[in-house]
Amino acid sequence: MLFTFILIDKPDTAALRQRMRPAHKDYLATMADRIAFAGPLTHDDGQTMLGSLLVIDFPSRDAAQAWMAQEPFTLAGLYASMSVHAFVNLWPQKTGFPPSV
Repeated sequence: MLFTFILIDKPDTAALRQRMRPAHKDYLATMADRIAFAGPLTHDDGQTMLGSLLVIDFPSRDAAQAWMAQEPFTLAGLYASMSVHAFVNLWPQKTGFPPSV
């Protein structure tokens, strides 16, 4: 089942986010074949970080929450709030995706 993580950063944590980003990306890479969406949430300028949005396939909510508990941004205390919701994707994606590398 897909689970959506809506993760909002604490104020004034841009330096922490940058410092932890390599570990965060390495941790996400371990789930690469199960990630539907992953990327930063930004303010309307498209540059200033607000948080993260992840949609990942997990066998259960417990598995999703256990994975998030070990995520480097989580462990570093980056997030002010975290919410996890089951998600059913009913729309074929056509826009908003980076080009394949």
